[in-house]
Amino acid sequence: MKRFLPVLAVLFLSACSAQTEKVYTVDELAADDALLTRIIGECRNNPGELGDTPNCRNAEAADGKLRLERMGKALGG
Repeated sequence: MKRFLPVLAVLFLSACSAQTEKVYTVDELAADDALLTRIIGECRNNPGELGDTPNCRNAEAADGKLRLERMGKALGG
């Protein structure tokens, strides 16, 4: 019984902890336009809370990478 309560407390506290969002890489985001658009929209809608998160930084990097690729193609490269 002495071990049951601490184990129960740990299980309870771990169930209450915040769920972490999957962190996407730049390449994953560049490959999935819908996901990239969704994450960029969320980040730009709430930059105070989300602006410095890994997904927002990676989404901005993926967006920049795709823009450069499109500019290169438009210029004939």
